[in-house]
Amino acid sequence: MHADDAPVSLPPHVAERFGDDIVTEPLPDVIDPENFTPRLLALLSNALVWRESAELRRLFGLGTNDWRVISVLALRPGASATEVSDFIAVNKAIVSKSVTTLVARELIVLLDGPRGSRPMYLTRAGAQMHAEMMPVSMRGQEIILSHLSPAEIVELNDLLRRMLDETRALRLADGAAAATERSSGG
Repeated sequence: MHADDAPVSLPPHVAERFGDDIVTEPLPDVIDPENFTPRLLALLSNALVWRESAELRRLFGLGTNDWRVISVLALRPGASATEVSDFIAVNKAIVSKSVTTLVARELIVLLDGPRGSRPMYLTRAGAQMHAEMMPVSMRGQEIILSHLSPAEIVELNDLLRRMLDETRALRLADGAAAATERSSGG
């Protein structure tokens, strides 16, 4: 039943095709969404990114992905788009779109590197943009950390790094298993 407890009325063509095959009531064994930690982490992350992106767009006409590219180049001058993509764990197409925007705004430059690589660097205007955008991003960190003691912050960051390492290891193992399955024709 739906939240309003009214019986579900199926259109005749659906009822004819699926009949009793449609589940219209909640299943008895489901994840509790209010206590499922991955969901809560995802909701918090989404809320923080939405807030950051809206503020960056309002103030600078740039979004979170643009900020991430600028931030990586502030930390790793000369990184390629592939290196930026790997570092922030997003699809290279997303990085490419941001790079196009940032080059057009003259916030970054692409140079010709060895073996066809394209190292990227902030311009002075890009470095200034980094300085102006950083407080908006840091506000998300302040929201999270304001609820924790210094020792809890250290512990949380350690736990998050370990969990990230574990998920990366699982992704690699899953990728290797899928490759083995494809090569064996399975």
